[in-house]
Amino acid sequence: MRLWTVLTALLLMSPAQAQFVTADQVRPILQATEGNWIGVRRWEGNDLLYFTHLESWRCGLSRVRYGINSKKPTQDYELDECFEDKPNPNILDVENHLPYVTLPLDSVETIVIEVTYDDGQKQTAFYNREKIEIP
Repeated sequence: MRLWTVLTALLLMSPAQAQFVTADQVRPILQATEGNWIGVRRWEGNDLLYFTHLESWRCGLSRVRYGINSKKPTQDYELDECFEDKPNPNILDVENHLPYVTLPLDSVETIVIEVTYDDGQKQTAFYNREKIEIP
């Protein structure tokens, strides 16, 4: 039901409101899609930990931290800038910023993610590899 509420709110937004550049605008989306925040995949002898979904809603976030096989986030993930001067401020610029980190092969078993919204509120999510593994 929560996703339906978010989708309805999105449809009712005016184009000016639909920029998704504040915590109030992106929080409902990220809360409803928490299971999709990250993905992990084996690729060319490494584990790639993807932050593509969080990058897609990064405007409205001030920080993302993560922890591998830990109950606490221990590292910062550097988000790309928010392109507020563009029609789509959250556009991914993969030419200049890749939405993943490279880790040793099979080193990722569990992940904790902590997002900090631009209003200072935080949200934390925990993942087991098998639930977010990309084939």
